This record gives sequence, C-alpha cells and structure tokens, in this order.
Amino acid sequence: MIRRYLVERRSWLLFFLSVQALLLLIAFLDHAIPFGPILYIVFLSTTIFLMFLVFRYNKETRFYKQLEERDNNLDLTSIEGADSPFESIVETSMTNLAEHLRQSASRHQVALEQEKDDLLAWIHEVKTPLTAMRLMMDRLEDETMKTALTYEWLRIHLLLDRQLHQKRLPFMENDLYIEQVNLESLTYAEIKTLKTWCIQKGIGFDADFEVTEVLSDAKWLSFILRQLVTNAVKYSDPNAADIIVRSRCCKERTVLEVIDHGRGIEPKDLPRIFDKGFTSTAWHQDSAATGMGLYLAKRAAEAMLIHLAVKSEPGSGTTFTLTFPQPNEAVRITGM
Repeated sequence: MIRRYLVERRSWLLFFLSVQALLLLIAFLDHAIPFGPILYIVFLSTTIFLMFLVFRYNKETRFYKQLEERDNNLDLTSIEGADSPFESIVETSMTNLAEHLRQSASRHQVALEQEKDDLLAWIHEVKTPLTAMRLMMDRLEDETMKTALTYEWLRIHLLLDRQLHQKRLPFMENDLYIEQVNLESLTYAEIKTLKTWCIQKGIGFDADFEVTEVLSDAKWLSFILRQLVTNAVKYSDPNAADIIVRSRCCKERTVLEVIDHGRGIEPKDLPRIFDKGFTSTAWHQDSAATGMGLYLAKRAAEAMLIHLAVKSEPGSGTTFTLTFPQPNEAVRITGM
C-alpha cells in the first residue's frame, strides 16, 4: 500500500522536490542569498513534509484499505465513514450500486422462481394428456402402430421427466428422504418402463443382485438409474448382448453396475461425459443427444454421496458404477 500511495502522490512529491531544488539552485547561483540558511530551511521543510506525508498516509489509505480487505459481496457495513469529499463520492457511488444490484438480483430471483414454477406446472399438466394417450395406445390392435407410438411416447415421457428433475436439482437437499430402498424392485421398475424400446431394438437385461437393500432416496436413485439404463439401451446396437445390471458388496460398500455392449466411449471423451451439455466428439452429429442425462445423474449422485464412475473402451461397451455410501454416511445427508 505504501508503494501505491507514493505512486498516487508522485506528482505532489515531484512538485515539492522541484521547489526545494529550485531554492537551492537560486541560493547557489545568487551570491547575495546565503546558501547555508537556505539549506537549513530546505532541510526543515523537507522534515516537516515527510512527517506530514506519514500522517496523511495513515489518514488517506484507511478508507481504501477497508475496500481492499472487504469480502466480495454487496455488504458495505464493514466500511467506516469516508473522511474526504472524494472518499464520500466513492462511498455513495458504491452504496447506490450495491442497492441497485440487490434490487436487480431480487427481481431476477423472483422471475426465475416464477419461471421454474410455471415450467413445473406445465410439465404436470402435460403428463395428464400423456397418461390418456398411453391408455388409448394400449387399446390399439395394430401392434406395429402401437409399438411405434409407444416408443415416441416414451421419448416424450423421459424428456419431460429429465426436465422436471433438472428444475428440482438445485433444491434437491430439501427433497431428500433417506430410507431403505430395494435395489432389485427399483431397477426392475425402470427396466419395465423401457420394455417397448428394448423389444424394438431386440435388447434384453441380465440382472443379478447380490445386495438388494441400500440406504438412499428412492425417487432420486430411480432418476439416476433411469439415466444409466436409458443410456445403455440408447447406445447398444440392435440385437446386441444383454445389458447387465448387478449389485455386489465391495469393501463394506454396495456397488451397482450397469454394463452395456454398445459402441463405447472414446478415451478423450471419458473425462468430459459428466460435463453439462457435452455429447461426443466421435458422434458429434447425433442430434438426439442433449448432454444432460449423465450431467444430472452425476449431480444427483453427488448430493446423495454416491460415487458415479465410468469405464469404457470404443467398440467394447461401457460400465457405469454406482458406489453407495456407508449407512452412517447416508444418514448424515439429511442431518438425521
């Protein structure tokens, strides 16, 4: 701060030093003026000026030190009153700007909340005609038409479900309910939802549950499984080997694996597959990919202390692994 203060006041310092040098030069050139008394006057004035400079340094930098040390937020209460007119201008400007930003942030927050509520309400309203459509499709006698319509219905259903959970994700902690969840029944329910799609692609499932019970949130765990199973079906080749879903115990933790035999993931893409909006570099023209499913699954898993990992080789399929926390860790999620 001392160096910056001297740089800020360099014009005043140069002016003072120039005046002192001018006095000494005049006394040196004009023999009618005694040089000794002038040198003494210059010495006294320089000493007094240095004392004044030290006093002004502490007084003038106090306000700016507070600005430098304060937290980067809109709270200006930690800054004491300004001592000079210029400092008052700065303080008033910052106070007005902070108040303007608070009001603007509040308005935007209200608008975002309203937009979120409107979207959630719209999603719930759309689910009613979707349910009616499903009932009507079940009464169709043309199996080919029924299969095609059911597949398109399923795509809409999954997209709406993903959008619903995406809007709820920032407030997920308020929605968690940790309980004993049956992994087997939960997984079978998600597989059953995709039955029509699996039949269309000729893909089956091979399930093996060594561990059937975990301590978790059933709704959000279903959402994570839905993303992984949907991903496995989507990227498996028609009539490929069965998708494997299995659970086991590893080092006192429950591990659930979803293994497909699809096209796999390029090594350069693996570090990025959980990034928001990332699809693929090898299959960049795939317009059906949104890059949101795995991102949302990862976010939801982290909130429940579930470790989501992936292993893959191009052309050899992909393995997603969910490693659940120990019971005492899971209980702490909601502060139980």
